[in-house]
Amino acid sequence: MDPLVIVFGLGVGILIGLTGMGGGSLMTPILIIVFGYNPITAVGTDLAYGAVTKTLGGWRHFRQRTVFFPLALWMGVGSVPAAVGGVYVLHLLEDRYGKSFDNAMLIAVAAAVMFTGVAVLSRALFMPRMLEREREGFEMTTRDKVSAAVLGVFVGFVLGVTSAGSGTLIAVGLILIFRLVPTRVVGTDVFHAAVLLWAASIAHVIAGNVDYALMATILIGSLPGVLIGSHLQCACPPARCAWGSRS
Repeated sequence: MDPLVIVFGLGVGILIGLTGMGGGSLMTPILIIVFGYNPITAVGTDLAYGAVTKTLGGWRHFRQRTVFFPLALWMGVGSVPAAVGGVYVLHLLEDRYGKSFDNAMLIAVAAAVMFTGVAVLSRALFMPRMLEREREGFEMTTRDKVSAAVLGVFVGFVLGVTSAGSGTLIAVGLILIFRLVPTRVVGTDVFHAAVLLWAASIAHVIAGNVDYALMATILIGSLPGVLIGSHLQCACPPARCAWGSRS
């Protein structure tokens, strides 16, 4: 049991509870670069521990009434099968290319992390006016449902292959496409990610890509971390954390 892994797990758990982001975007690169784990094992283990962590976070946000369920449901329609498909594609590529596939995995993880970082930075720098149009809820049209499902397909496939994106990419989509307020973004993001990560992690378990001892070590830090983060996230005025719509 590596104490440093527990410390990293605590930090990432706090970020997940606070922002809905940080699982695959941070933990997978840490496991690969800092601790030297095989990329595919890092991806599978990250998804498995993330499923447990975000389930706890999702439950907390459910209790705090920050989840916009219709949107989470329609994203799941696209993301769950896409994530399983991504794991299957990853398994096929690993079988075909063997050890030589490790470098390609590193590139794929780096590309996913870079894309999510650019998306978040672009939103912060170039789209400040969107803050004025944020809303806590809305009546979903057919177009909204299709958009949510398509977003789910994209994020689910990226997640299944790289483990990155369940928090960051979905959060960016919730902000840019659906213009949700921050509390609803985080709550809906974490709740949806919990369902998505279970689907992807079970597929990785079946493929034999999960290191259970490593997963348990990360969870020692991440579980209390996500409780701390989700508590801090909703330490805001009641109107921002309440159920209902102001649109």
